[in-house]
Amino acid sequence: MERGRPASTRWGRAAALAVTVVCLAYAPIAVTELWPYARPGAPALGEWVLGRTVSPEFVAEAVRDRTEPYARSLVPLIVHSVLGGLLMLLGPVQLLSAVRRRIRLHRAAGTAFAVTVYASMAGAALYLVRTPPEEAFSGAAFWIVLATILVGTVGSVTFGVLAAVRGFPDLHQRWTLLCYGFLMTAPLLRLEWGALPRLYPGLDILDVNRVAIMHLGALVSFGALLASRALDHRTAVPGLTGTWCPAPVLAAAHLAGAAGLAWLTVPFLDGGTAGRRLLLAYLVPYGAMYAVIAVRAVRARARGSLWAAEEWTLHLAALCLAPAFSAVTAPVLERAFGLDRPTALIAGVGIGCGVLAYAAVTVVSLRILHAREVVKRREARPALVHTGPAPVTGGEGERA
Repeated sequence: MERGRPASTRWGRAAALAVTVVCLAYAPIAVTELWPYARPGAPALGEWVLGRTVSPEFVAEAVRDRTEPYARSLVPLIVHSVLGGLLMLLGPVQLLSAVRRRIRLHRAAGTAFAVTVYASMAGAALYLVRTPPEEAFSGAAFWIVLATILVGTVGSVTFGVLAAVRGFPDLHQRWTLLCYGFLMTAPLLRLEWGALPRLYPGLDILDVNRVAIMHLGALVSFGALLASRALDHRTAVPGLTGTWCPAPVLAAAHLAGAAGLAWLTVPFLDGGTAGRRLLLAYLVPYGAMYAVIAVRAVRARARGSLWAAEEWTLHLAALCLAPAFSAVTAPVLERAFGLDRPTALIAGVGIGCGVLAYAAVTVVSLRILHAREVVKRREARPALVHTGPAPVTGGEGERA
């Protein structure tokens, strides 16, 4: 360990640096990604990199599979992609300005960030509305996951703006980080385009996307949680007592999660090599996230950091419930979109952890707001005790 610098601080700085590097590298890729679809032969940095890290055939297949779905909404998609590249630059500015207390820069970057998110997501929404799920790039499961990420991104940036306006910096921080986590699914997906064909030779881009959506939503929301906890050094929150997730509730969440995992596992195992590959892509990240959150919750409780323990525990319960949510959602998606069972399962798993992480941040926000309301009531109580009619100290009746 460096002089006076905890290992957690060094890990946090390393993670922030890694995210910044990924964002800066992906920004020009996002800006140029759709140029070849508007003008064949136009340069695209992402295609150039992918052609050299995987193969030209893999790139050609990706372009061919995306050409028809993108054709009917090319202008909105270009707007979405170009502004997405800008968001990759604004995100690190927003984070670093907050850490370094550059208030004016942070507010200006935050305003630009929120406006750009709305404009970029509007372009993505037009594409999704104009494209039937079964005709989308990589099919209906990918469409459903994209739509869920879009809703989560818009919802989280909206709550982040409202929290900033109302003067709740801790809530603003959590929602903004979650928003940026959802945005990070784009560069991370491109990284998987380069990595998974090496891990599974011969895997085409449609299968790569199916593997990726099994865990991308979970990983980005987990990253947002780690960042939130790294920036929140409070051991307690005024007005917070007890827990909203006592042992019986947490035990019930574990039981529901175990049942959900069992229900999901059987059909994936029955799906042969492809099904087992998808199951592995889900279970390995899920198990790692569960272990980290559970250990952090225990350690926080052991050192008396009640607020950290509460937040970790609420997210642990949400993570446990994610498989149960996916198990319940899959049949609903199957009927609502007319999907076959494997596609519905992939879609249900793809959105489960992200949706439950969003729910966990909502519960954490309500927990903080409730604690503040408790403090307000305590402060108002003495004033109510002393409020009443003024005592009579000698009027005309007494003098008579």
